[in-house]
Amino acid sequence: MTLKSISKNNLRDEKGLTEEEYLLRYDPDKYPKPSLTADILIISERGLLMVYRRNHPFLHHWALPGGFANAKEETMETAKRELQEETGVIADALPLLNVYSAPNRDPRGWVVSVAYLKEISEKEITVQAGDDALKAEWFHVTNTNGTLTLQNANLTLSEEDLAFDHAKIIRDALAYLKKEQI
Repeated sequence: MTLKSISKNNLRDEKGLTEEEYLLRYDPDKYPKPSLTADILIISERGLLMVYRRNHPFLHHWALPGGFANAKEETMETAKRELQEETGVIADALPLLNVYSAPNRDPRGWVVSVAYLKEISEKEITVQAGDDALKAEWFHVTNTNGTLTLQNANLTLSEEDLAFDHAKIIRDALAYLKKEQI
């Protein structure tokens, strides 16, 4: 008899339960659950696209576009939706950069973020702030000895001006791209 020939419904664990019986008794609150978000790094000839936050936490700080996943929504769909809501940018595919799960990365609680990175031509898009973003602007980013500086024609930002752990995510993106600046 092969494993394939054994019906899933006939398999029993040490307690004599089938998977269906096990799931009926399973307590989904046994383990704490994180909230799930997506953060998006959009890079063009003008630099990195950032948004100015409309709401707490980090009210009036600059952040990567992103936000919470809806129930039963894949993080790629979350990323596309949040990017469009906050910046007006429509993206088809967003390559995965990394997953961020440090326990204290968000003051609202345990929040895991899936970060996506896409290089695009600025000519392909129009940026328009919306939803949770008061502004959406491009910044040139430099990483000098591990310290980030973000600059455009109007502003110069330090890491303290960024929300959450977005400085770390940006540093990781630069390392992935093997660049010291974008």
